[in-house]
Amino acid sequence: MALVPVADDIWLAEGPIVDFYSFPYPTRSVLIRLGQRRLWVWSPVALTAELRTEVDALGQVDHLVSPNRIHHLFLDQWKAAYPDARLWGPAQTVRKRPDLPFEAPLDDSPPAAWAGVIDQVLFTGSLFMDEMVFFHRASRTAILADLSENFTDAFLKTHWQGWRRTLARHWGIVEGKGYAPLEWRLSWLRRATARRALGRLLGWRPERVIMAHGKWQSSGGTEYLKRAFAWLGPPERPE
Repeated sequence: MALVPVADDIWLAEGPIVDFYSFPYPTRSVLIRLGQRRLWVWSPVALTAELRTEVDALGQVDHLVSPNRIHHLFLDQWKAAYPDARLWGPAQTVRKRPDLPFEAPLDDSPPAAWAGVIDQVLFTGSLFMDEMVFFHRASRTAILADLSENFTDAFLKTHWQGWRRTLARHWGIVEGKGYAPLEWRLSWLRRATARRALGRLLGWRPERVIMAHGKWQSSGGTEYLKRAFAWLGPPERPE
């Protein structure tokens, strides 16, 4: 099956491995079914014929969502297949892809199209990149792109050879830590807003955590996130 069920009305799709500055990265998408069989697709992966058949069986693709400016590679492919779908992303993605007809940039307030079903919070303060984090209320699933990378030793042995494996452990993007990449963490010079965003994320008490890269968590999500964001410092109560 191209789609893997996570809980009621939420699935994930594993995409191909892509090259990111000579590092092999797996890709992953999350699909959530809203009311009236409308589908919300986060970080779309390559749209194969098998995946499209299974997606179409679930409902109508209504929303295509980029969580940050790196996760945009397959948006045009899905937009071509589903021309009536609306494109969403934070301001950085919208600026990066002026060729695509995005809606207004996403912020901390969910659009009416998914308010009450999916919550969201924008992590800002880095000189490098912002990221929009989502939370599916019914399944208590937090959805992160690159703010947590959780590679297994088996994946690294197969795909990251030699010094790359050592670097992954040094960066903390492995099981047991699940950090964001080191160069991104070092760019976070203004951490107060990110700590407030983290406080809001933890306040949702996620049970599951799905990230784009690495082993996702089917339970113990809140504790996982506390460990994965230890580098950021203590969370702050959102204003």
